[in-house]
Amino acid sequence: MVWRSYGVRLPTSVIYGVGASAAVGSEVRGLGKRALLVSDSVMVKLGYVDIIKKRIEAEGLEVIVYPKVDTEPMVAHVEEGLELYKSWECDFLVGLGGGSPIDVAKAIGILVTNGGTITDYMGLNKVRNPIPPVVAIPTTSGTGSEVTKNTIITDTVKDVKMLISSVLIVPKVAIDDPELTLTMPPSLTAATGLDAFTHALEAYISKKAHPFTDVLARSAISRIAKYIRRAWAVPDDIEARSEMMLAALEAGIAFSNSSVTIVHGMSRPIGALFHVPHGISNAVLLPVCMEFCMIGSLEKFADIARLMGEPVEGLPLWKAAERAVEAIRRLCEDLKIPSITGLGIDREKFIEKIPKMAEDALASGSPANAPRVVTKEDIIELYKRAL
Repeated sequence: MVWRSYGVRLPTSVIYGVGASAAVGSEVRGLGKRALLVSDSVMVKLGYVDIIKKRIEAEGLEVIVYPKVDTEPMVAHVEEGLELYKSWECDFLVGLGGGSPIDVAKAIGILVTNGGTITDYMGLNKVRNPIPPVVAIPTTSGTGSEVTKNTIITDTVKDVKMLISSVLIVPKVAIDDPELTLTMPPSLTAATGLDAFTHALEAYISKKAHPFTDVLARSAISRIAKYIRRAWAVPDDIEARSEMMLAALEAGIAFSNSSVTIVHGMSRPIGALFHVPHGISNAVLLPVCMEFCMIGSLEKFADIARLMGEPVEGLPLWKAAERAVEAIRRLCEDLKIPSITGLGIDREKFIEKIPKMAEDALASGSPANAPRVVTKEDIIELYKRAL
């Protein structure tokens, strides 16, 4: 096969493995004298903030803590964190937690070196100046934000989840320590794990996919299909946690280079309007969206079925591809992912918002990467089917 030219960006230094977070001190040497550590109250209660803070301070550095990112990342978090960063004259940022604190750390960095308000940067490649160094330490296995060029911030005024994408905001260092994920409850394990699974699937079927991203996406799909149920059922299974963190890392690099498609495009408006966590809003849409996309990429869907351990030998291509959709749906059911109304969202209110959500989904650009043409009418129908 002859491939078009394609680019691969891997600007992040990654430290991965059990106990990797012990290396944070050595990794921040030379980044400056003072760090802003962005996190949340759960990380404070678990003691992780104090552990990371002390490891950085052991290098003779000062650490200012902003521990208030307890929801999906919002404009207010960015503004509050920026004020702290400036008033304490910080030199670099540390994001500790799920994707939300890491996304907020990136967004603060944008405003430090580019000015304005974070809403100025919604979209692709609007960031002009490199941001201060960001050290990302994920405590979930899902978003892949520690290695991506994206940050997602909710504008609560316009009820929009803003995708901000630029190679200038990729973290300088990612520290992926599976031990930090052992405290995740099953519900969070499912939500974040299926977020990573969605990243892998969408990176693989995206129109922007290429051989490099395919290798990572396929590995992540196989790894998640094998280990997510174990991590969900036995939270302290360090092998399953390690494999899930590696899969999330693989998926993050993959989709950062080949992008996402219809699931993420449709998921963001649900999160913005109904305040549903990102991983869950992806998961409730995943089966119906993958069924919709299947016809545009039968070969890859048949391969997804194989990667998920489905018996497809001897089946016609269409039937083999259908096995993937069935396996995806079964996985979501096994992990107790509800329908949209099962999340407690009022059916009539949701239906009322569908036209706006469909417009916002298309405007994000993500559905255009799907392997088949996606119209506003298609998105409206898919929202209804997910109810």
